Amino acid sequence: MWRLLATLSCLLVLTSARSSLYFPPLSDELVNFVNKQNTTWKAGHNFYNVDLSYVKKLCGAILGGPKLPQRDAFAADVVLPESFDAREQWPNCPTIKEIRDQGSCGSCWAFGAVEAISDRICIHSNGRVNVEVSAEDMLTCCGGECGDGCNGGFPSGAWNFWTKKGLVSGGLYNSHVGCRPYSIPPCEHHVNGSRPPCTGEGDTPKCSKTCEPGYSPSYKEDKHFGCSSYSVANNEKEIMAEIYKNGPVEGAFSVYSDFLLYKSVLACAQPQWVRKQGAPFCGVPARLWRDYGRPRHPHPRLGSGERHPLLAGRQLLEH
Repeated sequence: MWRLLATLSCLLVLTSARSSLYFPPLSDELVNFVNKQNTTWKAGHNFYNVDLSYVKKLCGAILGGPKLPQRDAFAADVVLPESFDAREQWPNCPTIKEIRDQGSCGSCWAFGAVEAISDRICIHSNGRVNVEVSAEDMLTCCGGECGDGCNGGFPSGAWNFWTKKGLVSGGLYNSHVGCRPYSIPPCEHHVNGSRPPCTGEGDTPKCSKTCEPGYSPSYKEDKHFGCSSYSVANNEKEIMAEIYKNGPVEGAFSVYSDFLLYKSVLACAQPQWVRKQGAPFCGVPARLWRDYGRPRHPHPRLGSGERHPLLAGRQLLEH
């Protein structure tokens, strides 16, 4: 069983596969139709009293930006174990367990990158460097190379930015951790709670090349750089080998209306790599489909026909 395989950056395109049968997105009719198929997952409602336009605003990844070089295939030379959990493989890297809240901002392209980058910095320093890389720095300072900030961005551009310009440290909203913590407050994405409801995409904060008061070292001295960034072939074994050898990766995917109703995997008690009806599944950190006080882990299918490569990079320990 494989668990916690990848960081999926977010939702790319909300589409509806029209055929002779069509059900409105987020509708009871679509929930009932999916569940009657007796497939590998169970449908249910995740978004209450929201318009479909709100959900579309959460789709922040734009595929079509700069292309990263594809690393050479090497899975054939790797003996993969039957069971693998990144949290257990690298127990001294706490960021692997962390799920951040992007708030009212289409910044998932940046969050997917900085979370995987934070993990890899720790992994490739053998646990000597534990840092929460700043989503704020990525979101606000990458500029046109990464897209349009809270209005969506290029995951590949984010990895390029890490290698070319570097990223400072920065924790969650109001954490005062690191040089540039996230400045957009958390919100209730689709449930009733103590925080204000999310409103979709907000304004992108301004780039600031100074650390918050009282933090040392300076912004320039706090930069962490990658020595390379690359894509991984859309091949199940190559993706598994990459994660097994080098740590979490970032991915993005097109979203169809039934995915918005994803509730749980059938006959699966915990996030894990399983084979059900011949299809591999992997546990991934979920950001948008969860109550932020109680994380959930969906199990998207890793098929042999993914259109988009996953993104990764190597840490440069000198910074």
